[in-house]
Amino acid sequence: MKNKNFIYKGLAVAFLAGLGFTNVACSDSYLDDVQNSGSFNTDLYFQNEQQSFSALVSVYDVLRKYSGGFENTVTFFNAGSDDFYSGGGNSNDGAGIQGLNNYMINPNTMPASYWRDYYQGIARANLLIERVPGANMSDDLKKRYIAEAKVLRSLYYFELLRMFGNIPLILKSVKFDDDYWNIPQADPSDVYTQIENDINAAIPDLMMVSSGNDRGRITQGTARAILGKIYLYDKKMPQAAAQFAEVNGTPGGTSQYGYKLVANYADLFKVGPELSDPYKFSTESILEVMHTNKGNSDWGFWGQGKDEGNSINVMVGPRSYSLKNIPNNDAPDIYSGWAFNTVTENFVTFMQGDPRLDVTVFNAKKLVTDGKITYSPAFADTGYFLNKYLPTNALKSSLPGPAELNFRQNYIAIRLADTYLMEAEALGGAGARAQALLDAVRARVGLASVPVSLQAIKDERRRELAGEGHRWFDLVRWGDAPSKLAFKGFKANKNEILPIPFNELPNTVLKQNPGY
Repeated sequence: MKNKNFIYKGLAVAFLAGLGFTNVACSDSYLDDVQNSGSFNTDLYFQNEQQSFSALVSVYDVLRKYSGGFENTVTFFNAGSDDFYSGGGNSNDGAGIQGLNNYMINPNTMPASYWRDYYQGIARANLLIERVPGANMSDDLKKRYIAEAKVLRSLYYFELLRMFGNIPLILKSVKFDDDYWNIPQADPSDVYTQIENDINAAIPDLMMVSSGNDRGRITQGTARAILGKIYLYDKKMPQAAAQFAEVNGTPGGTSQYGYKLVANYADLFKVGPELSDPYKFSTESILEVMHTNKGNSDWGFWGQGKDEGNSINVMVGPRSYSLKNIPNNDAPDIYSGWAFNTVTENFVTFMQGDPRLDVTVFNAKKLVTDGKITYSPAFADTGYFLNKYLPTNALKSSLPGPAELNFRQNYIAIRLADTYLMEAEALGGAGARAQALLDAVRARVGLASVPVSLQAIKDERRRELAGEGHRWFDLVRWGDAPSKLAFKGFKANKNEILPIPFNELPNTVLKQNPGY
């Protein structure tokens, strides 16, 4: 927040350059309206439904922070967990991801994008919420756009809370001459109250379900799942359980929002034909981040919001991967990647006998021993890689732009098995419904029932959601991080939150987090 013009520069780029899943039309007259390189004349925007929708798309764009760019949150927080190492080319390959892996991260190595990108999404949402009421469009559509923006703004604040704890709460658009560098950090409880109230107020104005061109947009079910998760982290267990119950319905059945566990666990991570992918937006998907190769993502704007490819794919692939020329070689044909998020031996041992092991972990070590493949071991190599997002040559893009930046596998940020287990946790890991929720997750992969308990739920989350970016936050929420991550250098009462990036602090009233 050091640069006074930053937020509006981001907005101007968003609206004029057409970031996201659709393009915003630009004309010379619009370019003339950008004043002082950072001031955007909103009086000439939000005139109609088309412009309002383009602005809403720019709010959705920030969802790709989960899985797009080198600084995506999935590979970053996987590296901080007990299930993965940072990996990469060497111990200096990405100061941020390496710093979280060994808990040497500091304000100078903390990637600024984790702060900046979410605040940019918040700024876009604030502007839309203020300006859409004056657009020439139906009142119902105005309410829906505002409701979607409020849920997304709440989600972005939630992510900032989980990462940094002490953050400013900004609920209005920032004018060019505003004294916004004097906005102090809010009490986290006040931020929680604000975003919980915002989602509750937004739910009635959202779609019940989405379909067709609306797939991927925030619905009532999505909003309740996000709200339940926020309540869970805010330690409001009865409220969390109530929201999740609305989302989940009868364990193992189809909920009121059409959610249902997919029959085959492996299908959650498959990618189908480009024009009609049956694996995208499955019945288990509650919040899904869209990726495509049609954006022709390139190095010049990679990780800056305009790129639309899934970056997890290339990041987790083994380096210099090659199939041996032998008869009937059944090893997968993998596109060579950058070897991030190598899997720990501890996790592989923990998963022995679980049907999800082979879906989750790619055992390159065994294939080398069998004479089927070669690859170049990189930093923190264990011979095990994250299989859920491995890039394959069959999915390599043929469109313009580097292939490694244009993989089109979607990322599911919240799915039904996740909300089942969060509801069981919110219920205290006890009772018939918690048991049924746990059983449904295990039955889907052919596992027998085990007595429900908080420990059983913790273990199931580790198995079911491995590599999907949740483990680090789970350990911190449960208070288990100091013991589980001691081998990596995790320090209690410090590493539960991250350092605020250094460049956000000068000339502001912001205070660095304790211990940094």
